[in-house]
Amino acid sequence: MTSTVHTLSLPFGDLDVTVDDQGQGRPFLLLHGGGGPQTVAPFAGLLAERRNARVVTPVHPGFGGTARPDRLADVGTLAQAYLRLLDELGLTDVTVVGNSIGGWIAAELALLGSDRISGVVLVNAAGILVPGHPIADTFSITPAELSRLAFHDPAKFAIDPATLPEAARAVMAANRAALQVYSGPYVMEDPTLRERLAKVTHPALVVWGESDEVVDAEYGRAYAAAIPEARFELLPRTGHMPQLETPEQLLAVVGDFAEAHASNRP
Repeated sequence: MTSTVHTLSLPFGDLDVTVDDQGQGRPFLLLHGGGGPQTVAPFAGLLAERRNARVVTPVHPGFGGTARPDRLADVGTLAQAYLRLLDELGLTDVTVVGNSIGGWIAAELALLGSDRISGVVLVNAAGILVPGHPIADTFSITPAELSRLAFHDPAKFAIDPATLPEAARAVMAANRAALQVYSGPYVMEDPTLRERLAKVTHPALVVWGESDEVVDAEYGRAYAAAIPEARFELLPRTGHMPQLETPEQLLAVVGDFAEAHASNRP
């Protein structure tokens, strides 16, 4: 795996994005959630190895100790940045996979309609408003409470920040601050997104952990219903981050979806 910094030219100026790039084969753009890049790193390696894939994993600016310019303050702009990254890397036939806020970014990427993208996979994605099924306010609860909401088996994944080195706690705090900025004034929701999703033309798969209490399965079904011809897949014994809790299940559905919608261009 190589980790490089790409300087992307955007309407507001240049943006430095740290990108991990590994494997060879069909390309995937893998977008992490609010927990940071480490929440998708093991799955990126699994996907690269087991599916003969090239997996490109950007770090959202402000996460993982990286800088976020003040002008980068919303999910839509971040999606535009990642489309520019695909241009920079010259990638085509890309399957975009995003978890949580990464799924929201993937949805906004799909709305940009790029022919570089062959399909999108939204994994326990945030971003839409579904009456009666609110997203949990993760900014107002303790890490232990968040683990109980996020995992089918929280005992396996609970982290006590007090046991971490000071540097790690600082990164977690910076991740949280960046997430609050990107989540916007409605806290992880854009009231316009659900209606706009009707314009998506890319194939889409919405994958959900049935035990997720951060964003419940009915919310996921509403997400799939908003995207023309999207398929919904429920993963048993899985919470908000299938890539950590049941990676083999997620690998199967993501890999099969990518193969089904590949362009097969030379």
